[in-house]
Amino acid sequence: MQHDRKQVAVWDVFVRLFHWCLVVAVAVSFYTTKTDGIPFLFPIEVHAQAGYLIISLLIFRIIWGVLGTTYARFSTFVYGPRDTAVYTKALFKRRAPRYASHNPLGGWMVVLLLLSLSFQAVSGLFLSDDIFFQGPLYGLLGRDISGELASLHALNSDVLLILIGLHLVGVVVHALQGENLVAAMVTGIKRFTSEPVDIKQTHRTKHHLFALGAFLVAAGICGWLWFYPY
Repeated sequence: MQHDRKQVAVWDVFVRLFHWCLVVAVAVSFYTTKTDGIPFLFPIEVHAQAGYLIISLLIFRIIWGVLGTTYARFSTFVYGPRDTAVYTKALFKRRAPRYASHNPLGGWMVVLLLLSLSFQAVSGLFLSDDIFFQGPLYGLLGRDISGELASLHALNSDVLLILIGLHLVGVVVHALQGENLVAAMVTGIKRFTSEPVDIKQTHRTKHHLFALGAFLVAAGICGWLWFYPY
């Protein structure tokens, strides 16, 4: 017997645009460092500019995570240790409830990814390769600290790869359980056979105005970084 599937509008267009733009920017950033690549097509400047774009996207997401639509807000999907532990226990017993937004583990994965990406992008502002590139903030903290940041920048790139790998594993696990997160991040719609535990009344008043303000802030910072004469 086929059950009716409940459709829930979860991720607004701004969250979805942020996600896919971030995917492209991170892919370009890793390509320019983790492969030999084609130097004339992907010089260090492209790596830096991808980092500047990532910073701008993260600034937008942080603002949107506070002022945005209901399911975009961190307060909707970041849970405390108790709720996270209860969900994890239920997950191992294959009795985990369905969530419209991120489940407790997924919410913390989002937080970890944002933190790791933030450190990676911001630390790059203090770095220099002494040949082709010098970050806008290079020298502000001294050469010794810049050297330490360079080491942490390289280490965190591996941490970030692990987090991205875990994120992709989570997407596959959800797909095997009948929850297509990729399609949801394209359409903004999730489908359920029963009502999710975190279903909320969405409020969109003035959100487009907030989105415009967040975009202008992020674009201004991106523009300054992009055209900084390094």
